[in-house]
Amino acid sequence: MTTNNENITTENEALADDVHPVSPELVAEVVNALSVNDDEQVDFLLEPLHSADVADIFEQLGDSDRKLLTTVIGSKMEPGVLSELDDSTLGDVIAEMDDADVARAITQMESDDAIHVLEDMNKDEQRRIIDALPHEDRIVVEEGLSYPEESAGRLLQRNLVSVPGRWEVGKVIDYFRTEKELPDEFYEVFVVDPMHHPIGTVKLNKILRSDREIIIRDIMEEDPTVVRVDMDQEEVAYLFRQYDLTSIGVVDDSGRLIGVIMVDDVVDVIEEEAEEDLMRMAGVHETDIAESVFEASKNRVIWLIVNLATAILASMVIAVFDATIEQMVALAVLMPIVASMGGNAGTQTMTVTVRAIATRDLTSSNVKRVIFREFSIALLNGVIIAVLIGVLSGAWFQNASLGGVMGLAMVINMIMAGLAGILVPICLDKLNVDPALASSIFVTTITDVIGFFAFLGLAAMVLL
Repeated sequence: MTTNNENITTENEALADDVHPVSPELVAEVVNALSVNDDEQVDFLLEPLHSADVADIFEQLGDSDRKLLTTVIGSKMEPGVLSELDDSTLGDVIAEMDDADVARAITQMESDDAIHVLEDMNKDEQRRIIDALPHEDRIVVEEGLSYPEESAGRLLQRNLVSVPGRWEVGKVIDYFRTEKELPDEFYEVFVVDPMHHPIGTVKLNKILRSDREIIIRDIMEEDPTVVRVDMDQEEVAYLFRQYDLTSIGVVDDSGRLIGVIMVDDVVDVIEEEAEEDLMRMAGVHETDIAESVFEASKNRVIWLIVNLATAILASMVIAVFDATIEQMVALAVLMPIVASMGGNAGTQTMTVTVRAIATRDLTSSNVKRVIFREFSIALLNGVIIAVLIGVLSGAWFQNASLGGVMGLAMVINMIMAGLAGILVPICLDKLNVDPALASSIFVTTITDVIGFFAFLGLAAMVLL
């Protein structure tokens, strides 16, 4: 007799057989097939791949090979490939495709994926593609593009399942079987009133387990969680994360149900927001490895210039104590340690704080407790590092007073780094400035200036 574990193992092995990861060898085979104009071989290599894997291949090819691949499969491009491409690669691929082929792919997409493909095009190119769409699809796309960027309206799918509250379970099930325009995937049914306002939801499993004669209103969950069409996508993602949702209804200004957002689209939003915060903390603006050298340079150089200005400020502090450094060369040797430790400590606290703000774990109700917590951590870490570096510095230069100065300066700098790491993001958030964008510059400046001033100032007073 076959056990459950054996069944699971067999299913997992079958699933593994269907997975075709994009390996360097596969990419090389595609490139070789393109180089000899072997279109049949290209089709053979791509045929078993998931749309996301084909998109990965596009992103790993050089410009010339990408154009060749688009030429080969552009007329039969799977819609999922376009929706999975990153922004810069998507622009390159669409530029090589016929408008009619792009329009064909868009008509087969969910509305949110269609919006994703169209939203970053220039206006002329966007207009050409939209004009090539069938009338009904054109109306849906134009309405979607009218909503603010990064709003719920850009994420919603128009195709959803809604039924009147007076229907019986049996009628709902019969509707599932006969209706041709149902979504490919859905997890719950929206119950609406005559004005199409959502009054409840019913999970599919609850419908299937209920008797056919039961009225759907009697088994629905009342007061469904819905979002307005103009809600920011980060707010939407928070609701999914907070309440473990699989889908959520979207309503217009009058409260009418106009669409649904699915969890797979929110996963993409969460990934995008996390990636955006990570890049902004590094002073990088919406860049990726497929961008041109000029575009990538333009996105990064602005923040490098800002960092240069802050570095000059720190250098000006050092210049104030140039005479002190001249009299004791050991200070110059130890200064990089002060800057490095302060910067690292500040970055640790800042990263935790920015993430806590983004996930709403840090609020006005607990901010004082968290600030005191970070101060305590900074003080404890400062004392531990001060003892270590103080002993090492004193032994290295055979000067106990220098070790004491180094240790005290380290405590001061670590405390200030910890406070800056939490206070700077909080203040920026209160000023409606994205903490991920500007925190690192301010925190680094504070730790460098305070660290150098404390170390060199104490050295001037104690050692000279």
